[in-house]
Amino acid sequence: MMRYLRLLLVQLRISAAAGMAYRADFLLEGVMSFASIGLTLLPLIVLYNGRETVAGWDAPSALIVMSYFMAVRAVLEGVVSPSFVDLVERIRSGAFDYVLLKPVDAQAMVSASRFEPWQVFHFLGAIAVAIYAFHQRGSAPELAHLALGLVLFVAGVLAMYSLWILCAAASFWVVRLDNLTYLLGSIFDTARWPVQVFPHVWRLVFTFVIPIAVMTTYPAMALLGRLEAQTALATIGGAIALLVISRLIWRAAIRSYTSASS
Repeated sequence: MMRYLRLLLVQLRISAAAGMAYRADFLLEGVMSFASIGLTLLPLIVLYNGRETVAGWDAPSALIVMSYFMAVRAVLEGVVSPSFVDLVERIRSGAFDYVLLKPVDAQAMVSASRFEPWQVFHFLGAIAVAIYAFHQRGSAPELAHLALGLVLFVAGVLAMYSLWILCAAASFWVVRLDNLTYLLGSIFDTARWPVQVFPHVWRLVFTFVIPIAVMTTYPAMALLGRLEAQTALATIGGAIALLVISRLIWRAAIRSYTSASS
């Protein structure tokens, strides 16, 4: 475990050094990140203009969902997507052969091969939005709710990561998957809204087929003290099950890999 942690830190340090090589660009990306936060919040501001609640969610509670969306997206765009793009290029060029030759697990190697360090500004912005939302509510979350909210945030990140690993595994059979990643990215944008705002059919789809609710709505409900223990356990179990499935499919994809030179 420590071996993989050291590897992760090395890759993070390399990506951070590359990202901060041009300091002006790094600071500009930080400013653009904060501007992006404002644009992300704009639809929510428009929706609650003149409305107290939408589908049982008031504005501060909906901000909690938005903060989870921003945090998960920071992980997605900061770690998962860059690494996935790098993996597809390695498969296309045959450079993935060198990954398989390294004395570490290939999935661990490619899952954190590239970082976008300025996405940390999005993550910090998500924390700031959550703090502001609880200030608007007039009370801080209970310690137990905060702990459960953090656990479900990890579960949401694992669910999101598992979906992208499934796409990564598919790239061994279908190299060009750009459209699929754009589609998943567009679907993920719906995670900014509580799942209860969608019609019943779409609510089922975004819970059991594409687990958008697992990524943002259920963690937000846990942080607000609205989530039942049974639902919390099902959320964690579902994320773990999806992770196991993605791992099995990844291993099957590795076995079918014949390299670009074959």
